[in-house]
This record gives sequence, structure tokens and C-alpha cells, in this order.
Amino acid sequence: MKGFKISLAWQILIALVLGVIVGTILHNQTGDREWLITNILSPAGDIFIHLIKMIVVPIVISTLVVGIAGVGDAKKLGRIGVKTIVYFEVITTIAIVVGITLANVFQPGTGIDMSTLATVDISKYEATTQQVEGGAHSLVITILSLIPQNIFAAFASGDMLPIIFFSVLFGLGLSSLPSEHRDPLVQVFRSVSETMFKVTHMIMRYAPVGVFALISVTIANFGFASLWPLAKLVLLVYAAILFFAFVVLGAVARVCKLKITTLMYILKDELILAYSTSSSETVLPRIMEKMEAYGAPKAITSFVVPTGYSFNLDGSTLYQSIAAIFIAQLYGIELSLTDEIVLVLTLMVTSKGIAGVPGVSFVVLLATLGSVGIPLEGLAFIAGVDRIMDMARTALNVVGNALAVLVIAKWEDQFDLAQAKEYEQQLRLQTVR
Repeated sequence: MKGFKISLAWQILIALVLGVIVGTILHNQTGDREWLITNILSPAGDIFIHLIKMIVVPIVISTLVVGIAGVGDAKKLGRIGVKTIVYFEVITTIAIVVGITLANVFQPGTGIDMSTLATVDISKYEATTQQVEGGAHSLVITILSLIPQNIFAAFASGDMLPIIFFSVLFGLGLSSLPSEHRDPLVQVFRSVSETMFKVTHMIMRYAPVGVFALISVTIANFGFASLWPLAKLVLLVYAAILFFAFVVLGAVARVCKLKITTLMYILKDELILAYSTSSSETVLPRIMEKMEAYGAPKAITSFVVPTGYSFNLDGSTLYQSIAAIFIAQLYGIELSLTDEIVLVLTLMVTSKGIAGVPGVSFVVLLATLGSVGIPLEGLAFIAGVDRIMDMARTALNVVGNALAVLVIAKWEDQFDLAQAKEYEQQLRLQTVR
């Protein structure tokens, strides 16, 4: 058909299905599997992740500087910052409590014969656990990590917290300059921001290839056989994530006179992409762009989204609480109410203290389980299916951070309702076409 065009969401979804099929076939082809994964599939997937990492830092810096220079008021920015952190802490604490409650009710680890479970080497995660052992220590590390000793080193490593801290200070400093000095530099940063969003659209054309490669490697490596002994855990994590998305975040959205289903519809491309790649970074630029188009001001969007990637990981904290109780049940350990309160408090701190660390959920769990006497070795039993659960919790992280932008914008009475309705109308027209 002339003019027929497949949307990005459908391209990614088709790539996801094809990747599952190819991965399933490769799982049984032991001879060719390693060569194909090492030489073709893994590099093809890594190219996409590298492309995204390449654009995240310049987008965050340029949008933050433009947004904050536009606010021009340190008190107002401070108010937004306090509201954002309070909101993040409340929502992630609810996620931890919901996870622990559901794990206690449905008992996913009870009755499993541990001898039937495969184990995976988790030494690479244990190597990074020293950073976060001890709640107070991790909190101190988080505070210190906000302030970069060398901002160029932070740029090079993509360490988001110090980059945000520097960009906020730079934006405030820039906003205090006389207009003849401020305006030309703000225009430069605005041009950089708009250019990087154009680059993002170019990179997204490669997204289906990256998704196909990444999911093929995942399925080829673990297969579906390893899922069955842990099916109860995987199903509970998925059910908990759906419950949290539609009930908890849905209630928050309703209080703010928003609809969580509308938000998910707006972010359908990003949710499929985040789910397929298990990486929130892949959609960070697009979330910022869409939330701004949906009526949230640039100053709030550019601050809340990057900060949320460090402090508002709803899906990850929900999963961590379920996994902790699951491992305790696996070993037949009865946790008292005091133990569970300690677990909640420890997760509240450790989940904030290691943003940006590879294998973040596993490192958090390694740093947390010991506080209530749960054997760390239990993580080796769930590491094999962690990627499958990671896909779902990443999608929830995306929804949570996008909603946070709108909540803070509403809280500050800066949400443009007319622009939001116009954007919804444009999306409906695009869908009809």
C-alpha cells in the first residue's frame, strides 16, 4: 500500500517477537550459538546501548541549564527539589512495603526444592557491594557523590548525580548574569538541546535492530527451561508491577486529575523499548521530550527525569523487596515484624545509595540481605532469570518517572492543561492515520 508506514512501537514489537524466536532456536544450537552471539548479536545490541549513552549526558546538561536559567530563582528551584525528593521517597517506600506484603501473602519461595534450581556466578556483583555496606555509610557516599571532584571525569563516566548537581549550579550562576551575558549562552545550550533531540530521533531508527539483538542474546543464553522452577517468583513480580502501575500510580494520577492509561499510551514506544532492552537510559531523552510536549515546563522536566533515574526506581525497589522475602522463604527463614521493618528501612537507604552501579538491583540486595540474616548465596538461584524480571521493572521505572514530572508540575501549578489536551488530540490523529 502506497504511503504505508509501520510505527516505531510496532517495529520494536516485531523485533522483540523475532528476537525471542531466534533466541529460542539458538539456545539449542550449542555449536553456532557462541559464535553468533559473540560476533554478531552482542555487538549489534551494544551499538544501540552505546549510542544512547553517547547522547544522555549532553541532553541532561543542556536541558537542565536552559530550564534552570529560565527559572532564574534559587528559592523556587529549591522548592521544586524538596518536593521532588519527598515525592520520590514516599512512592519508593510504598513500593517496598507493597513488595514485602505481596511476597508474604503469596509465598513464592515456599515449597521449592533448592536442588532443582540452577545457580549463576554472582561474584561480579559482590565485588561492588563494598560501596554500599551499612546504611549510614551508603547515605554518606550518596551525599558525597553528589559533588564532583572533577566534573570532566563525571562527564566521561556518565555519573548522573554529580552532572545534575553541576548543571543546577551552572544554571543558577548563569541566570544571575546580566541579560547581555546570559542570553547568548542560554541560546547556545538551547540549540545544543534541540540538536541532541534530533540526534535521538536518528538513533531511534536503529532501535528495532538493537532490540532484536539484545533479546536474542538473552533468550539464547538462558532458554525457557530455567524459568519453570522460578515461575511463581517471576509471575508474582510481574503481577506486583502491574498492580503498582495501575492501582498505586493510577491512584496518584487520579488525585492529580490525570489518567495513568493516557500516560502509558503516550509512552507506548518508550515502554516497549525499555522493556525490550532492560535499560531506562534508552528512553530518557524521549521521556523528557514527551513530558515537555505534554505540558510540563522544561525546568521541572529537565530536573525531575534525570534525578528520578537515581532516586525513583519504583520497579527496582518493588522487585528487591519481593526477592529478599523470596530468598528467606527459600531457606525456610521466618522473618519477624522487626526484621521486616529493618529490611524496609535498609532498602530505603541502599536503593538510593548506588545509582549508576552495574547490576544495581543485585548490588542493593547483596548490601541488604545480611542486615536481616538472609544468606547472600540465595541470589545465585535467581540470577539466571533476573533479566526477565528486569525487563518488567525497567518499564515500571519509566512510568514512575514520567508520572513524577506531571505530579511535580501539578504541585507547582505549572502544568499546561490546554497543551496536554492538544498533545493528546495530535496522538489520536496520528493513530487514526
